[in-house]
Amino acid sequence: MTKRIITLLFLSFSLLACGEKPRAEISPPDDQQPNSPVVVGEVTALPTAKSVTGEAPPAAITVSDPETGPGLTNLLKAKVGDLDRMEQSRFIRVLTVLGPGHYYLDGAVEKGLTYEFFKLFEKHLNQHLGKGHLKLHIAFIPVARDELIPALIAGRGDIAAAGLTITPEREAVIDFTHPASNELSEILVTGPTAPQLNSIEDLAGQLVYVRASSSYYASLEKLNSQLLAAGKPAVRLKDASETLEDEDLLEMVNAGLLDWTVVDDYKAHVWEDLFENIVVRDDLVFREGGRIAFAVRQDSPELKQILNEFLKTHRQGTLTGNVLFNRHFRDHDWAGSALDTAAYKRFQELVEIFSNYGEQYGVDYLMVAAQGYQESRLNQKARSKAGAIGIMQMLPSTASDKNVGIADISTADANIHAGVKYLSFLRQRYFSDPGLDKYNRALFSFAAYNAGPARIARLRSKAAKAGYDPNVWFDNVEIFAAREIGRETVQYVANIMKYYIAYRLTLEQQASRQSTKEALDSD
Repeated sequence: MTKRIITLLFLSFSLLACGEKPRAEISPPDDQQPNSPVVVGEVTALPTAKSVTGEAPPAAITVSDPETGPGLTNLLKAKVGDLDRMEQSRFIRVLTVLGPGHYYLDGAVEKGLTYEFFKLFEKHLNQHLGKGHLKLHIAFIPVARDELIPALIAGRGDIAAAGLTITPEREAVIDFTHPASNELSEILVTGPTAPQLNSIEDLAGQLVYVRASSSYYASLEKLNSQLLAAGKPAVRLKDASETLEDEDLLEMVNAGLLDWTVVDDYKAHVWEDLFENIVVRDDLVFREGGRIAFAVRQDSPELKQILNEFLKTHRQGTLTGNVLFNRHFRDHDWAGSALDTAAYKRFQELVEIFSNYGEQYGVDYLMVAAQGYQESRLNQKARSKAGAIGIMQMLPSTASDKNVGIADISTADANIHAGVKYLSFLRQRYFSDPGLDKYNRALFSFAAYNAGPARIARLRSKAAKAGYDPNVWFDNVEIFAAREIGRETVQYVANIMKYYIAYRLTLEQQASRQSTKEALDSD
């Protein structure tokens, strides 16, 4: 899911769900004046769990749950050391990432393979240590993928659990447990838009979208060294957002948003039955014999030892490990293909309208076009049960409000105009505080378009009080949106960002081809 665009998470919901509720919430929150920034202030510790009085805390506590958190400022402090230090604090902090199947929040409920695995580990650990009623507890701390290892080294967590492949570069700075997976290979997965590839060398000069923090990036750099040595052009590596998980990239390939991606072979085979448009190229291998493991700091040999003992009966290939794995990789909300023939034709017909109003209101027109695709598949005839109409799924009452002032939104031009103007209004009135960069200002505006600005403003305040960054959507405020709103708004923003990437990459490719053609014509 999604997370994280960008972050896909969670179970399926209607792609047009945002049209099912009114969006006329134009007045500012009760406790906040227009244009006033969200006050971060000093983070205060929350009440600790009442174990001593017999009121046992939850078996696992997530930092994203401020009502039950064990003093979040204390949990988030940098602490190094081994199991004895963790016994004193009575918490082991697991750094992970929000992602479909692995770890996600459905409202206030934690779910996923990582969550369930460490719930079992928590039980094993307390039995091993003979803790009785004063148990150690697992606290899950979601972070961006590129923060996993830095946060572990800095002591902001004790275990990194997010499908990390053992590599020499990583082993130089952290310790890995025994492998949690069978041997794996990093392979190419292609989609319906991919040209024919006969060998891995055919990627020379091609564009590959990949996370810089991933082991795949290092594998592609190694391939580039080989290509350059053979006198061939290197693969053009473009950084994927660290909020995108492998499942997100596979989904984008399946939907035609990307030509291909590099993933571990087991992931490709897990998803190939559901992603009917992908082709798993087991013959195009970037790395062989890889293993996934959990990471700990180099000062935690006792923690590493007890994790290794647990893995003997819970790793992939064991009965319990296989049951856990199969249980958590089925139910999703997939992005549609913004680039299929009919959908992209509608985009081409409407792009000038999006561009004109985007320029008028200082909004990225491709982002708004992506929002229009998320809302209605760019269909002006779309109608919701709640009365929202058109491409941008606007309520007539919202469009005619004085802050938008467009009475008739029955045409595509007027509908897009109203949607862009309302989005601009949200951005300027609720998300203009100086702490927000342009990118996150857009993300918060999309979230407010879906869930209401007052609600998103309150979530920013709650995120700040819990020690998260209120000025960052992905892996921060979105965690609280998942907990308090559910998966809809989180998925809504993530999908928009994926469609935006699709449009942007497509236009870049078209511009590149046109430039090449003009250069040839001039010769």
